[in-house]
Amino acid sequence: MMSLVYGSSPPPESLVPAIKKCGNLKGARIFPNGSCSGFGSGNSFPPFLPKEVEKIKDPYARNLAQRMERLPVQMGISESSIMSSCVKPLVQTKNNPVVLLHCFDSSCLEWRCTYPLLEEAGLEAWAIDVLGWGFSDLERLPPCNQESKRLHLYQFWKSYIGRPMTLVGPSLGASVAIDFAVHYPLAVEKLVLINPSVYSEGTKDLAKLPKVLAYAGVSLLKSIPLRLYGNTLIFNGISLATTFDWTNVGRLHCLLPWWKDATVSFMSSGGYNVIAQIKKVKQKALVICSEQDRIICYKQMMRLKCELPFAIMRLISDGGHLPHVDNPTSVAKLIAGFAHNDCC
Repeated sequence: MMSLVYGSSPPPESLVPAIKKCGNLKGARIFPNGSCSGFGSGNSFPPFLPKEVEKIKDPYARNLAQRMERLPVQMGISESSIMSSCVKPLVQTKNNPVVLLHCFDSSCLEWRCTYPLLEEAGLEAWAIDVLGWGFSDLERLPPCNQESKRLHLYQFWKSYIGRPMTLVGPSLGASVAIDFAVHYPLAVEKLVLINPSVYSEGTKDLAKLPKVLAYAGVSLLKSIPLRLYGNTLIFNGISLATTFDWTNVGRLHCLLPWWKDATVSFMSSGGYNVIAQIKKVKQKALVICSEQDRIICYKQMMRLKCELPFAIMRLISDGGHLPHVDNPTSVAKLIAGFAHNDCC
């Protein structure tokens, strides 16, 4: 395990509150290329990211963005590969890896604060963009329905991971994880579900909207006012400056030219409905829930814990709907303990 170090210079004063939410200074880590997780390293961003990434101030987001890359994923024999965005581990081990999904209409940058802590815990961690969201190249747009998202994840796993994994899904990502675990049980050793959104019945009437209205609604989804309001619900106790910066992080993928088409494709397909699959899950599962979550009610999380055949639940007292962003130390400790030995 690499040693812990401090950054060579302190972060900007305006970012101190955000860094405190993202763990602490001792979570910084020096990589072989000289960059330091948790602080801007000065390295360039991959060319497929929108130029607006340069405006992001969060050093954790900047660092993880600099590590992003695209890997080819073959969806079918007659289809060309999808250049799929992800953050892959610096070193692959013989141990089973942890694979991190993200929530609805988000990207792997959601793991900016927790990812370096998981690496520091000795885990081989992958952060993968779900098909249709994130920063993959979708110039030749495939269907972005539940089946395609599942197949894409399987093909990615088959091509680059190939071992049973601890699959982590926050919010709607928990539905993605459950759906995948039921269809590909040999690929999943354990599940970690964070404030899981698993009891919705898809997009319902939104799937029937005329295309013009669907595109208008999707355009609203990426608007800064709506995203700002969403962040006030998702996160607890962050400053206005941090809220603006994290809004820019959260909507960065929306600036890709195919984002609207991919989102409308998902919405029109009916979205995710995994209610009937929950009791079919055979893997051990850890359900992490935040006591201060204002999106998913505690009653639903208790229901899930009871319906999953092999589940344990852990509470996080200080954190909102996405605790892996605003309480990464607690989340990383729980994931690492569960992945290593089922203890957390």
